[in-house]
Amino acid sequence: MAIQFNFVSSMLILVLLSISSVEGQGGGGGGVIDVVAKFGAKADEKTDLSKPLLDAWKEACASTSPSKIVIPKGIYFLSTATLDGPCKAPIELQVQGSVKAPADPGAFKEPKWIAFNRIENFKLSGGGVFDGQGTTAYKREGCKGHDYCGSLPINLRFDFLTNAMIQDITTKDSKQFQANVLGCKNITFEHFTVSAPDESPNTDGIHIGRSDGVNVLNSEIKTGDDCVSIGDGSKNLVINGVTCGPGHGISIGSLGLFKNEEPVDGVTVKNCTMTNTSNGVRIKTWPGVEPGTCSNIHFEDITVTNVSSPIIIDQKYCPWNKCKINEESKVKLSNISFKNIHGTSARPEAVKIICSATLPCENVELADIEITHSGPTGPAVSQCSNVKPKVSGKQNPAACSAPIPAKPTPTA
Repeated sequence: MAIQFNFVSSMLILVLLSISSVEGQGGGGGGVIDVVAKFGAKADEKTDLSKPLLDAWKEACASTSPSKIVIPKGIYFLSTATLDGPCKAPIELQVQGSVKAPADPGAFKEPKWIAFNRIENFKLSGGGVFDGQGTTAYKREGCKGHDYCGSLPINLRFDFLTNAMIQDITTKDSKQFQANVLGCKNITFEHFTVSAPDESPNTDGIHIGRSDGVNVLNSEIKTGDDCVSIGDGSKNLVINGVTCGPGHGISIGSLGLFKNEEPVDGVTVKNCTMTNTSNGVRIKTWPGVEPGTCSNIHFEDITVTNVSSPIIIDQKYCPWNKCKINEESKVKLSNISFKNIHGTSARPEAVKIICSATLPCENVELADIEITHSGPTGPAVSQCSNVKPKVSGKQNPAACSAPIPAKPTPTA
């Protein structure tokens, strides 16, 4: 994993060096393109930024030398934009200002606000803010109780990018996922900030699917759903230095719901902090339904503070009672480790590893677990089902020492 990560980092550094060379260039063959100075964009919160941005993108994408598009400081209104590749040279989009979406969910014909599609050697930077203005959507009928609101727009979509860096960017109050990563290869989020209230449904901070070599580094995520959610087909992921809360923690899954799901293989979550979240580090799969695999998953050096379910494998994941709860999951879990995880649990069930009876979890490791709970319902407990973990180091609570209740507490 470290070799892969270092190789990816080196590739990104080379890409960013080539992009930074545009500072000294000018003219139509690359260089710096200011959407205000060149294309008449206005920071008046009402004039649509869409055409100036798309015109600037068209010019940059056609350039044979590296280009930088700049959205200067100010507050802009943007109806929607899809920035398509392939392009002829590296491009950096530097957002210095704040870009606002339409507040009305009905303004969107597709479930996306800003999309980056099929681009190589791309950087999004600048310290700017993408404001999805999702407050109205959170109260919309059908989105209460964390029902799935799939028709709502995602703030930032990254589709089929290769060698990309998302750095010093904030996304806030998206109406659905804050950022969605699909079909990407070698993409890094660094100093990426997500801000949404804890009552915002289905607003995953970063959702990753069918991508290889995704890194989420030194980022702060506050939202109403998973801080990072990892879907099928995700390979060689590194999540390091993420602070999460409020939210539902860092989750792999849910898996096993749809046909032809691809394996999840190689995820490292390290040096992360969860505060006041409903879950800490989690793998969740649906009972019954479809087969799949999830392997080589490592959670290490995690701090939890007042987290409801700090360590959880839930192969009976059944939100809203919309599943075959009496059936067993068909997703095979193997080679999973939880190491040096410490802090406090909001509920007694600090460790809960509920595996499939027909496909028991294999090669699960618990090492140096120190999680305490204080409350009227008693001290922290550790529950296990259909798994025989390898145990080492300190274990508080004692590993797998508590019985599984007939009806386990459902997780969000």
